[in-house]
Amino acid sequence: MSRTKVESVAQLNEALVAGATDIEVAGTISGMPSLTLPPGVALRGGELVFGAKGLRLTSDNTIEDLTVRTSTHELAIYNDPTVTDLGTLRLRNITCHGQVYLSAEGSIRAGRVEADGVHVAEADTRGRTARPAGFGVEAMQGAFTLWNRQPDATVVLGARLENISAGSAGSPVRGGGVFVGGHGDSAGKGDGGTVELELLSTGDVFSDGGIAPGTPDLISGGVFIISGARAELVLNLGTTTTYGQNDMVLDNWGQVEEWTAKAPVTSHGPSGIGFVNFGDIGVLKVEAPIKTTGLGARGFNVYDGSLNEATFESITTTGDGSVGVQVSRELPKLTIKGNLSTSGGTGESLVKGVLMPLSAIALSVKPTGHIGTVNVGGDIVTTGDGVATVDLEGPVDTVSVGGKVVAHGTGGTAVRTGTGNATDIGGLVLEAPNGTVRTRP
Repeated sequence: MSRTKVESVAQLNEALVAGATDIEVAGTISGMPSLTLPPGVALRGGELVFGAKGLRLTSDNTIEDLTVRTSTHELAIYNDPTVTDLGTLRLRNITCHGQVYLSAEGSIRAGRVEADGVHVAEADTRGRTARPAGFGVEAMQGAFTLWNRQPDATVVLGARLENISAGSAGSPVRGGGVFVGGHGDSAGKGDGGTVELELLSTGDVFSDGGIAPGTPDLISGGVFIISGARAELVLNLGTTTTYGQNDMVLDNWGQVEEWTAKAPVTSHGPSGIGFVNFGDIGVLKVEAPIKTTGLGARGFNVYDGSLNEATFESITTTGDGSVGVQVSRELPKLTIKGNLSTSGGTGESLVKGVLMPLSAIALSVKPTGHIGTVNVGGDIVTTGDGVATVDLEGPVDTVSVGGKVVAHGTGGTAVRTGTGNATDIGGLVLEAPNGTVRTRP
């Protein structure tokens, strides 16, 4: 089948009217009105510049080697909700200025999305009013969003998303970064249509939610698996960095069999978290440092759901209220190959939609939490005054630390254990030069 080349808005429209199914854009076409690709049409090459909404897909469309440019707050690529089946939508080697928003809503009952090499250079989703809710907060959409919004659980979208990236260090996307989710209830649990995700791999993601300081009920995520998404593998190949208030770097509300981050995970904003889990994960591996800075910015939290095994390279937090690791549920195995360290004292941090005071504890197990095995290869260190380095309100079956457990702050405690906690810490080297080595009720 021959390919039709176009160089202008008029030629592109003529090709579509004539029934062309394989169209190549030569150069840049500006002054574009929103364009709908009919079912089965492929569009390749060049650059399309829109004044408002951009390219609308229907079903069985392929777009590749294409730049789509519109205003940052607009939709660069989206889909028609009046079709019943998306077929397979394919996006390859795409650069967007404006949001990519692919969804199942309206009449859509089925479909599949395959994306490889999609970069959202700039986007601003802060004005989107449709947001999933759960755990006391609403979550912003991402610059790249795939969302099954159908309440009917029989509606399933299949997906394979590779090499998805967003923003840059000098120009992060505003709102969320990469967002994949299904239909959820107000408690953040999946209760309808799902996304069956074979793979999500991400390149560099830089995002800034732009959330006002002190806001308790709104968050964003650098890479966010929302309730109703079921992923076999999430793979962060590039760095993931967030800059704003309440910006989670990596966040899970859904179901993930394996999540691996191979590049640094970094938060620069207040109440940010390196990795936070509210859903279900089999194995989590972060093979590069987690670093957070800012008031109440924490390293790793298990607040809800389940997680079988978590392994980290190292975790470093800076700021009052910046807990290193906090576990509120069952966690059979926790491994940190290097150091776990925090600096800071007590400060305000966002927890399940409530701003509350937290101390910058390095390892915190809450009364509802339990860890089977803790293995830290380096040191566990705090520097804040009046802070416990290890605070075990809940039990740990076995704990080993290759280095020392040190509380440097004035009035600090190396290990504090809760009432009735029989965790054996006899083999640990504890130091508190300006405080107390161990306290218990």
